[in-house]
Formats: sequence, C-alpha cells, structure tokens
Amino acid sequence: MEPLPPRPQLSARVNPLVILGIAVGLSMDAFAVAIASSIALHPVTRRQVFRFGFHFGLFQALMPILGWLLGSTVACWVAAFDHWIAFGLLTYVGGKAIVEALRGRDDRARALDPTRGWSLIAYSVATSIDAFAVGLSFACLGIPVWYPAAVIGLTTGALTTLGMRIGSRLGARFGKRMEIAGGLVLIGIGVKILVDHLLG
Repeated sequence: MEPLPPRPQLSARVNPLVILGIAVGLSMDAFAVAIASSIALHPVTRRQVFRFGFHFGLFQALMPILGWLLGSTVACWVAAFDHWIAFGLLTYVGGKAIVEALRGRDDRARALDPTRGWSLIAYSVATSIDAFAVGLSFACLGIPVWYPAAVIGLTTGALTTLGMRIGSRLGARFGKRMEIAGGLVLIGIGVKILVDHLLG
C-alpha cells in the first residue's frame, strides 16, 4: 500500500495582497465599532486608543490561530452559535449606548469607558468571530496561519486607531445625535454578522 501524499502547503501560492485584502475585510467591523463606541469619548486619550487598538488587533490575530489549531471538529461545533454570541454582545452594548444617550450623560455615565472591562472584551470577541472562521479555512487548505494572523492583527490595530480618532471628532461635533447613531451602528453590525452567518 502506497503512503498517502503529503498534505499540500499552499502558503507559497498565497499572494500577500490577498492576505492584506482578507485583513482589511476582517478589520471593517472593528473599524466601524471603534468609530461608533468612541463617539461618546471626546476627547479620546492616548491610553484609550492604545487599549482599543491593542485588544482588537490581539483578538483578531489570535482568533484565526485558534480556528487553525482546533481544526474542523471543534470549530464546526463553535460555528453553530458563534454568530449569536456576536449578535448578542453588540446588540447589548449598542442598546446600552442608545439608552444612555437618550437619558443624558452625567459625570457618572461619562466615567463608563468602553475601552475598559467587560465592554472591551465584548467588543473584541464580537468583532473577531469571522477571523476564527478564516483560521479554520486556512487549516483546511493547509496554509500556515502565523503570517496571515500577524497581518490581520496589525491591520486591525491600525484601522481601529483611525476609527477612534474619527469617532471622537464626530462625537465632539454632533453630540447626542451621533451617540444614538453609534449605538444603532453597533446593533446593525450585530445584525449583519448574524444574517451573514445564517444565510452563509
């Protein structure tokens, strides 16, 4: 009996521009969330920008690695409900932002920083769900995940930083209306993730 042929390694055929395109596509949700969640944080501090950029980039880099390591068995089980997790998290934080904007933000509400604690983890997980599926795809194709994961993480960190700067300026200029719009955007992203997965 002849031995099975070695598993194909397709990394040499993957164009770096393709990987960059995947990274930008995966970063769009994080970019939009950064804009929406930073609207109420005018002015945005350097620490807040760093926390969002670092955690979003870190989770986007780790999720494809996790999907790649777990392979098809566990990943397919997780894929059955991961989109519901993202939808629930983003709907919760988006709805909370809308309620706070309608009530009016006092000093106590202003102290609620989305770049800290539970909100930061919720955003990071919700915006990196798709990266998990990409890691699974890499495993199925025999593509090493380390280089793409680094590109995805760095791209997400950069776009998140840009998004926070944009969101802060919009919040400073348009105030409560943009805070409500930001909450609606978060809910919309959650709905988009849910619909994409259900239809896909």
